[in-house]
Amino acid sequence: MSDAVTAYVLIQTEVGKAAQVAGEVSRIEGVVTAEDVTGPYDVIVRAEANSVDELGKLIVSRLQLIEGITRTLTCPVVKL
Repeated sequence: MSDAVTAYVLIQTEVGKAAQVAGEVSRIEGVVTAEDVTGPYDVIVRAEANSVDELGKLIVSRLQLIEGITRTLTCPVVKL
């Protein structure tokens, strides 16, 4: 996607669910990477979509419905 909208999504999960969540998230269309991490968040996702609206739909209708996710924080990439 050349003019794609890109965002990093920081995910907090229930205890012990990070690997399962990362695996499920990685199968969603538009998700480029989904990796388990340490720190205040459990999984970091890089997602791409054709528009901000598409990105929002990806996060709200697909990602936030995955069992084990307790909170997400979306950080859109800006090109300054």
